[in-house]
Amino acid sequence: MRSPFENNKSQTTFENAKIIFVSDMHVDDYAGGAELSTDALTRTSTMGEVFFLRSRELTQEHISSGTQKLWIFFNFGSMNLNLVPVIVANCHYFVVEYDYKFCRFRSIEKHRSEEGVNCDCHQNQFGMFISAFFSGAEHIFYMSEKQRSIQVDRFPFLGGNKSSVLSSVFDVSDLEFIERLRNSRVEGNGKYAVMGSKSWIKGVKETQRYLGDLQIDFDVLQGLTYHDMLRKLSEYNGLCFRPLGGDTCPRIVIEAKLLGLELDINDNVQHAEEEWFCQDIDQVESYLLNAHNRFWGKITEFVEKLPTVSGYTTVRNVESQGYPWRKSIGSLLQFCDEVVVVDCGSDDGSYEMLTAWAAKDVRIKLHQNIVDTADERFAVKVDGEMKAYARSLCSSDWCWQQDIDEVVHEDDAPKIKGLAANLPKAIHLVALPVIEYWGDKGKVRVDVNPWKWRLSRNLDHITHGVPQELRLYDESGEMYAAPGTDSCDYIDKDSGQRIPFSSFYTQDVHNARIAALQGNQFALEQYEQWFNSVIHQLPGVHHYSWYNLEQKIKNYKNYWTRFWQSMYGEEQDDTAEKNMFFDKPWADVSDEDVAEMAHKLESRMGGWIFHQKVNFDTPTPYMRVSMTHPEIKFETE
Repeated sequence: MRSPFENNKSQTTFENAKIIFVSDMHVDDYAGGAELSTDALTRTSTMGEVFFLRSRELTQEHISSGTQKLWIFFNFGSMNLNLVPVIVANCHYFVVEYDYKFCRFRSIEKHRSEEGVNCDCHQNQFGMFISAFFSGAEHIFYMSEKQRSIQVDRFPFLGGNKSSVLSSVFDVSDLEFIERLRNSRVEGNGKYAVMGSKSWIKGVKETQRYLGDLQIDFDVLQGLTYHDMLRKLSEYNGLCFRPLGGDTCPRIVIEAKLLGLELDINDNVQHAEEEWFCQDIDQVESYLLNAHNRFWGKITEFVEKLPTVSGYTTVRNVESQGYPWRKSIGSLLQFCDEVVVVDCGSDDGSYEMLTAWAAKDVRIKLHQNIVDTADERFAVKVDGEMKAYARSLCSSDWCWQQDIDEVVHEDDAPKIKGLAANLPKAIHLVALPVIEYWGDKGKVRVDVNPWKWRLSRNLDHITHGVPQELRLYDESGEMYAAPGTDSCDYIDKDSGQRIPFSSFYTQDVHNARIAALQGNQFALEQYEQWFNSVIHQLPGVHHYSWYNLEQKIKNYKNYWTRFWQSMYGEEQDDTAEKNMFFDKPWADVSDEDVAEMAHKLESRMGGWIFHQKVNFDTPTPYMRVSMTHPEIKFETE
């Protein structure tokens, strides 16, 4: 037998292959039906180089270095099953199911024969373990409708679009060879052929006994190469193939039909009644040839499909508070398949404006969930809990969280789906750059982290909230937070533990930023250079929270001071000590005071974190960026 790997062994390595085929045996080891189908698929790859890896040779090192490759698992009985969780977590993979791997005997009938009871493997640890492996696959290919039905009945989550029927796969040259044999065939030898096999499921002894009882002359064919077997088979009148259990799509039955032989088969030939097999030979051949398209088409569809993205944001009185809400939502509409907006109880007309916009653009999914801001513990409810609610309404593959004072640049929008499509499977949450403006004169803050959790997979266990270790409760059982969270952290829905995330921000960069804040001018220059490089490579947001400093101070006066007091369980009273901007209560602060403070902050500072009173004796360094402001075009009316 000619191996498809003979001509490319020297150049195809694991490192340069895009697709990895994993199977117990190669066709060079054993030319069985499964191996011949696997071999045929390697020859018609439309996705680049294929590397064949015997399942017993698969290691964790292969998986770690192959997270960006596409994996196809065939028979894997020799694979170290301890690797399954690692594969599920890290690899994009497909499964071609030739038999019934959820069963310890790979056959529910053999299970009954060996144990004397019906197979219950789907209810025990082994069967559920294998089904979890199948569930983690992008798609499962079965050999017949009956096989698929048996498995989906036990594991309904493997049905629907998760799986399809592939059937046995033939190489074009093998179909041409069979056609030549059929066309040159004159008359059979009057006998039936029986395929020799040591496999219990093939039922060779029982088939011999069956033919003997009927006094039908037969020969057992075995020990022949594949093409020699086809030549020999073409000499017979018919094939008798009566397996003892479900044989999912036995290749020998298809070959006998294509050769023009009579068939004596039983109900355990699971493809026998499928429409394609009941048609004439030309139609059967056409169906078989199309198997390559069914397989590689599904692979290509996955590779080329861009993921869907849901943007989500929360709003409350965004018009009266001067937020750039139109630009923010408009920037989401550049790349999101839907934008979920949750209004927390606006009374300034902004909800009505959003309603009108949503009526014009079906991608905007507007909801209202009113939060009582007079409630002493309103902060957690209006922020973290509302983000969690907005996220729960998202329906896309990925979620992009954005505050209403953040805007995505039009140059960044096209990068986002490509980034999501190419992230390793194990990454569920990504932090991306934030350009944090300080005033409108081009200053960009250095005193805050240059990243924010942004893009996440839409997985049920991911939500927003206060991490478990920072949760505090008052006497009435109402939750508030210890410092270290704004209640919007990404956490596990059940445990409250933080979700691990991937970031571009390294410890070395952090050290440089801290040195810059301590007055190291060289560190500041290096940090600025690094940041400008990052924002042109990775998509991020432009954050305008502190862009209009006068408006921001007014918002602190009217809302944010009380918000942070609510968040951290502080007494909500208006005193000079709790005013981080002025040495007097907010009630005594005039508009002229605000305007003067805004000018002072913009001219003398490069930022300030207002959990402590501003100190102009320690001016904060700042940097500048080479990226322009977003120019978002939107239409709200």
